[in-house]
Amino acid sequence: MNISNIHDCYGCGVCAVVCSQKIIEISLNSDGFYEPNITDASKCTNCGLCVDVCAYSHDELSVNNSPLKSYAAWSKEPAVRRKCSSGGVGFEIGRYLINQGYKVCGVRYNVETNRAEHYIATNDTELIPSIGSKYIQSYTVNGFKAINRKEKYLVTGTPCQIDSFRRYIRKFKKEDNFVLMDFFCHGVPSMLIWDKYVKWAEAKVGKLTYVSWRNKFTGWHDSWAMSIDGINTAEPEDYNNSYNELIKERKGKLNSRLSQGDMFYRLFLSDACLGKACYEKCKYKYNKSAADIRIGDLWGNVYSKDEKGVSSAITFTAKGNEILKQCHIELTAHPFNIVAEGQMKKNAQITKQRLLLLKELQNYKTDITILKKNLDIISLKRNICSLFVHPRSSMIGILKILKNHIF
Repeated sequence: MNISNIHDCYGCGVCAVVCSQKIIEISLNSDGFYEPNITDASKCTNCGLCVDVCAYSHDELSVNNSPLKSYAAWSKEPAVRRKCSSGGVGFEIGRYLINQGYKVCGVRYNVETNRAEHYIATNDTELIPSIGSKYIQSYTVNGFKAINRKEKYLVTGTPCQIDSFRRYIRKFKKEDNFVLMDFFCHGVPSMLIWDKYVKWAEAKVGKLTYVSWRNKFTGWHDSWAMSIDGINTAEPEDYNNSYNELIKERKGKLNSRLSQGDMFYRLFLSDACLGKACYEKCKYKYNKSAADIRIGDLWGNVYSKDEKGVSSAITFTAKGNEILKQCHIELTAHPFNIVAEGQMKKNAQITKQRLLLLKELQNYKTDITILKKNLDIISLKRNICSLFVHPRSSMIGILKILKNHIF
């Protein structure tokens, strides 16, 4: 038994980590999503470990915990709160655990490969690149393989990555050495979209040296912004600089906001280009998690006037709750429905738009501006058709599209 028949999965990469024969590689499929491939079937011993740790191949979660405590939270350090996507809780948890002798397996953006990658941080400075959301699927294999199961780690990732990782450490009876943290996940977009976006951005600023998906230059509620530097405008980030230098704010030379029609966010949030498993096999929405701690943005009425950023922080285990209380953060307890307000309760629904978009994405000649315009035209037609059923919401949708100058 092995993962040879598994395709369009979560792409978590844990099967490649656990394989003793080292014959599983994780690579992008034709639609732009990571999936496993067996490189030499003759060496497979059919041990079944790859299937055992694969969350995609199991209908149930590795644990069946319910939310234990739920909080509004933010870093007590203003610079951290300002730099992070919401309240800075993820960074503060990592910083606290590093000071307790843990290492952190987090995610950073690699400007050389133009992808998000898991890596190991052993001090505060090395943890800095993990700050901020990365709205693309991360390549986990090198980071996960660098983990020594005999040592203590905080491991962060998407809920499906964390579910598989818990199965992995449980298989080797090492759960006590790990703290697992996930986040409210919308889904992962095709890397083909990101590749086209990078090509568009590099035509403006040169080879990318810095990318930030979120900033609060105009406030937290308008923080869906892409800030990008290129070799024509900035030197590469030097992660050997001091902590104070790295944590300071940085304004990219190319700034593009969702509120102004940014192409990447428009495509991502359309739900028309997510991984197939995000529609059909995601079992981690809302209050379903295999992690010790879940974080996210605390959108909703309670903090609607806050522009500094507030994190949702939900603990699913006593270990997670105790760690959260020790961190350098402000905590305010709320009922779960308040902390999770604005988060998805169900999976996105697959649409005909996805098939059309993926087909165009695979054409290397198709520019991202064309993709966005086609998507806007489809959305405009759909809103016009539904005017008589949902007149107010449909008209709002039409006005938003026209506001972004698609014609």
